[in-house]
Amino acid sequence: MGKKKDKKKNKKKKENIDMSIKKKVYAILTILLIVLAGAYYYAFFPAINIHLESFWGAVVVLFIALGCIFALNQLKNAMSSNVVEAFREKKMSFMTRLCWTLAVLAVLIFVIGSVAGLKLFRAKSYSNMLKVKTYDFAKDIEETDQITDIALMDTASAKIFGNRKIGSLSDVVSQYEVEDAYMQISVEKKPFKVSALKYASFFKWWNNRSKGIPGYVKINPVNSNAEYVALDKGMKYVPSAYFNYNLERHVQLKYPTKIISGYNFEVDDSGKPYYICPTVTAKIGLFGGVDVNGVIICDPVSGDCRYYGINNIPSWVDNVYNGHLLEKKYNWYGVLSDGYINSVIGQKGCKQTTDDFGYKIIGDDVWIYTGVTSVNGDQSNIGFVMMNQRTSEAKYYKVSGAEEHSAMSAAEGEVQEKGYKASFPSLINVAGVPTYIMVLKDAGGLVKMYAMVNVSQYNMVATATSQTEVFTNYKKMLAKSGKSGDVDKLSETKDIVVSDVKYIDTDDGTMVYVKDSDGDVYKQAFADNEQLIKLNVGDRIEIKYEPSEDGINYMTSYEYIEKQAYRIIEKGENG
Repeated sequence: MGKKKDKKKNKKKKENIDMSIKKKVYAILTILLIVLAGAYYYAFFPAINIHLESFWGAVVVLFIALGCIFALNQLKNAMSSNVVEAFREKKMSFMTRLCWTLAVLAVLIFVIGSVAGLKLFRAKSYSNMLKVKTYDFAKDIEETDQITDIALMDTASAKIFGNRKIGSLSDVVSQYEVEDAYMQISVEKKPFKVSALKYASFFKWWNNRSKGIPGYVKINPVNSNAEYVALDKGMKYVPSAYFNYNLERHVQLKYPTKIISGYNFEVDDSGKPYYICPTVTAKIGLFGGVDVNGVIICDPVSGDCRYYGINNIPSWVDNVYNGHLLEKKYNWYGVLSDGYINSVIGQKGCKQTTDDFGYKIIGDDVWIYTGVTSVNGDQSNIGFVMMNQRTSEAKYYKVSGAEEHSAMSAAEGEVQEKGYKASFPSLINVAGVPTYIMVLKDAGGLVKMYAMVNVSQYNMVATATSQTEVFTNYKKMLAKSGKSGDVDKLSETKDIVVSDVKYIDTDDGTMVYVKDSDGDVYKQAFADNEQLIKLNVGDRIEIKYEPSEDGINYMTSYEYIEKQAYRIIEKGENG
């Protein structure tokens, strides 16, 4: 009897030891799972939001892992029989069954939520994501009376000027580089491109982390002037920083449930830097129809953040709606307005944006503009759409003609012997005529010429080495083609007395320079007006000209009021 009691005691003691070991194993595995989950969250800081597909994937993995931990005690039974059978016969613990049931439920929610957002069932909802109004281009877009104030610089050129500016600052260039992203913004209704500096490496960050990023680059895309703006206090919370000072991690951990779609560097009207972080959410089903629902504005100097709902965003903020998101919303409108079936079969009335977009400053807002073409796809536009990056307001202009890349090719063809490449064009209104204007750059990315291309008749191309001259040449083409509209009112008229005439040979031919008695200078290509050979010092003429910022104006035509020769003859006869 004593031996039997001892055996029972030993067995019970062994069971207690086994149970204690199992509990320790469970505890260790649970802690390990929590540590791994925490490390993953800190490293990748995903948003905790049901409208993210990755969120549901993480939920499924988590419940399966927890179920496996709780199932260790029944693992032997589960392995010795069918797992489904073991589940049905309750050979697994309650917690195991609960975790795996929740994993299956999460999969079902994911599937149902995905189906609920399919375009097949919700085409109308997608097409209503953007409200588009039709406007008359000639009436709605202000006529351009000069082009020297138009921003024609693209991001590639901005990088060249920005890097060149920082390269001249020895104390800055050794520790920092310029971010690749240049944001188009409006400061007091004037266009600028801005980009923050970034740490050149981890060790550069480590050595300078207490000071932060000392400034940013601000470029005027009209006159190509690059300025380095030094800050009184450095920006510590930036994308190129590490650990808790990494901007993306800092903002996401402050707002763990927000889905952040970008981190855009901007400055307010006083020049103070901020990062604008648009937040998005799904509006159709669980994952479909993603759209902006607010912004988080972060002060990179202090790290202070504040969330603004979509209707309360400060007016100085420009980049709320990303250009690619606006294009996507317009394509939903253009393709799905007549239903999903029509978008696949027949495609009647379906239209979409071209594959790129430009920027235009109107008032104090930044608008993107892009051509609109038929989904059947040819090399022509059926119109243009302009969309406000702050409010998502959309305006459609029914203007048929060349799409942007065709116009770029036409401009390059005019100077093909030089091998220049055209930048993405800007769209302007010249006397009621939709017109592309762009720069032509050499292989090094430097601007060499300017080009203007008629949208509806893209074989009408004007090129020149200056903005004022190309504008003059283009207006002459419009006048000759009968599409001039109100071209004449874009020129200025003046009576002058000629004080000097010079003929100078250039790469573009002979230029005639006329100086008047007030010291103002005008020029015109001799090939455009051979009557210039008759001009003499002392002649009084009425000229039409295009004002130029450099003081050398472009003369488009002239008429005699009084010739110096006539006055000499009259003086001789009277004498």
